[in-house]
Amino acid sequence: MDGTGSSFAKPGYEPGPPLWLLAELTYRCPLQCPYCSNPLDFAKHHDELSTAEWIEVFRQARALGAAQLGFSGGEPLVRQDLAELIGAARGLGYYTNLITSGIGLTEARIASFAEAGLDHIQISFQAADEEVNNLLAGSRKAFAQKLAMARAVKAQGYPMVLNFVTHRHNIDDIDRIIALCVELEADFVELATCQFYGWAELNRAGLLPTRAQLERAERITQQWRERLAARNHPCKLIFVTPDYYEERPKACMNGWGNLFLDITPDGTALPCHSARQLPVAFPNVREHSIEHIWRHSLGFNHFRGDDWMPEPCRSCDEKERDFGGCRCQAFMLTGDASNADPVCSKSAHHGVILAARQEAETAAQPLDQLQYRNERASRLIAKA
Repeated sequence: MDGTGSSFAKPGYEPGPPLWLLAELTYRCPLQCPYCSNPLDFAKHHDELSTAEWIEVFRQARALGAAQLGFSGGEPLVRQDLAELIGAARGLGYYTNLITSGIGLTEARIASFAEAGLDHIQISFQAADEEVNNLLAGSRKAFAQKLAMARAVKAQGYPMVLNFVTHRHNIDDIDRIIALCVELEADFVELATCQFYGWAELNRAGLLPTRAQLERAERITQQWRERLAARNHPCKLIFVTPDYYEERPKACMNGWGNLFLDITPDGTALPCHSARQLPVAFPNVREHSIEHIWRHSLGFNHFRGDDWMPEPCRSCDEKERDFGGCRCQAFMLTGDASNADPVCSKSAHHGVILAARQEAETAAQPLDQLQYRNERASRLIAKA
């Protein structure tokens, strides 16, 4: 890795450090989720960074100011060097977080990760219903494995952090989902409605909840918050609404190339985990230093600041709060990443969002008709 290459840094703009580093160790995963955020062409990306290359990435990013490191995928547990990577990151001073489905986790591996210095483990579930969970995951044993590993993580002394991706096929079971989280002694629960990238965008017609479903789920979540607070229960419930039902866009990644640095399995550096789909030349850590990538590359400077903004974003008094919204969503839904995020009611393309909301009111696509990450496996399971 070197620091050569043309500089595309914007005059007068000095980015802060990339405080949050996400290491997407692999796109490989034993599951088949129809809302997977990995690229649709993930199977083409085989050339994963080696252990030594990843450690060098950690070293350079830490020197630049990165403080928190997430191990993600795909499923990061398929990397047999995970404990070594955790130990190296911990030795560099990172706060480390493992984001996992729990498939491939064992009590022995949890112990080895703890010994290596891992700070935090987050386990994701597909549903509180075993049959639905296993259908979505593509494994008849997934739910039982997740339950066992959630309990093992808690027993090891880690805070219990659970993630449920909600959508129209499981959001009506929100009461049961939260009850399961409380039963598992969860400390933090993220009830995150699908964000529509990757497979979730491909399957949007079958996954986007109706407004009534969302309002009901949020109401039940609030009731649980009040009940837990009355009992002084430590569980914190975080409810994430899809921005398809908002009138203003989210401040995506707190601004392009502002705090977040994502490194993909083959070393491509991105300002967010979905940006690979954009028609932008993104740098690779095998060719450039992290400092050059963060400060000087075209990919990371492309949408920094507000010079790139067309109207109505350029003259909007909210642009410093939402940064024009999500570039990936703008590209997916309008064909131009420079456009205002269609979620914004001021966008000329807001009708795309209104149409999606209307479609959600009538969509009735069953689970076995969704397009899954592993199509062959999904068909076999759906027919079983």
